[in-house]
Amino acid sequence: MRGTTMKTSILQMVGRLRPKRIIVVSAAPQIRYPDCYGIDMSEMKRFVAFQALVELLEEHSKEYLLEEVYDRCKAQLILPNDQIQNEIKILYDQFTEEEISNKIATIVTPKGFKPEVKVIFQKIEAVHQACPNNNGDWYFSGNYPTPGGNKIVNKAFINYMEKSDFRAYMF
Repeated sequence: MRGTTMKTSILQMVGRLRPKRIIVVSAAPQIRYPDCYGIDMSEMKRFVAFQALVELLEEHSKEYLLEEVYDRCKAQLILPNDQIQNEIKILYDQFTEEEISNKIATIVTPKGFKPEVKVIFQKIEAVHQACPNNNGDWYFSGNYPTPGGNKIVNKAFINYMEKSDFRAYMF
């Protein structure tokens, strides 16, 4: 479910029941990375996990890492596909899954909302345990099955930094 749907619709409806706390449990891990294999999920700014990451970087005075990773991504544009690495992982490595989940809860909670909101995501390890023969976890893990996936994630980040709405897979 999208963060905006959670904030503007679901939580509003549940909030009318006046609960003390709302716990949202996701059957999937946090969607952190773009998909370029069929589903149009190429704009990082639309991922609530990425929005949470950026806010956490700012709160911890680590926003300089955004520029550093941007420079690293740009430098990789000229490399052959098989040498390109997913540079965005560096940013996510700064925080735990729980820290990002807590920030997501803050982002999706409407202003002035009374109930406490907690968001719990499935662990990637649990997905691997449940689906041991499926490696299609790149939008959660950033581990793309083809070298072109790393190129797309880096380009998506470049687009974010340059405030471009172009799809990352449109070069």
